[in-house]
Amino acid sequence: MNRPMLARIAPFALYMAFLAVEQVARTWGGDFDARWLYPVKVGVVALALWHFRGEYRELLVRPALLAVIVSILLGVLVFVLWINLDRGWLNLGGAAGYDPRTPTGGLNWTLVAFRLAGAALVVPLMEELFWRSFLLRWIERQDFPSVAAAEVGLRAILISSLLFGVEHSLWFAGILAGLAYAWLYRKYNNLWAPIAAHASTNLILGLWVLHDGAWQFW
Repeated sequence: MNRPMLARIAPFALYMAFLAVEQVARTWGGDFDARWLYPVKVGVVALALWHFRGEYRELLVRPALLAVIVSILLGVLVFVLWINLDRGWLNLGGAAGYDPRTPTGGLNWTLVAFRLAGAALVVPLMEELFWRSFLLRWIERQDFPSVAAAEVGLRAILISSLLFGVEHSLWFAGILAGLAYAWLYRKYNNLWAPIAAHASTNLILGLWVLHDGAWQFW
């Protein structure tokens, strides 16, 4: 595995490994509060992203203002679709979600802060580097660093978006989100476009979850 590939896979792999550790901790951890693994997880992933920062040269290219505006608006649309596509066969089920409440029913604001920061800052960067910067372009051609986002074809977009969708319990909403983020990447030929959309989706979703107490979406 070459370094450009490793730089995009390693942070994502660490994140997925922590998901497994969290599941084990919830099942077998006894009195251990597995929620505190989330700050550790996003911290480790952030350190990995920092370690490989020299490999993310495409992030040095600033997006146009129009691209940012369109990306944020599309991110809002993905949020609306996400919370309305959670019914029946569109939802594969899964964990109860991330509940940051204290035993007395109040919010643990330390957990809330880490969750929001992780969802809106770390996860969009980590996932877009893996799903769009790496996998989408790798499906198009294995020498993925040589593939401009604008060159990516429909086949790569569909396959990567399908895989992105089945990573989530809301698989259909995930596929639509993957298509939206891939379209932004291809249209503006800039990774910051899908990162901005993904961050917008996650931030608004997090604020909505806190407002409505819909922890299953976290």
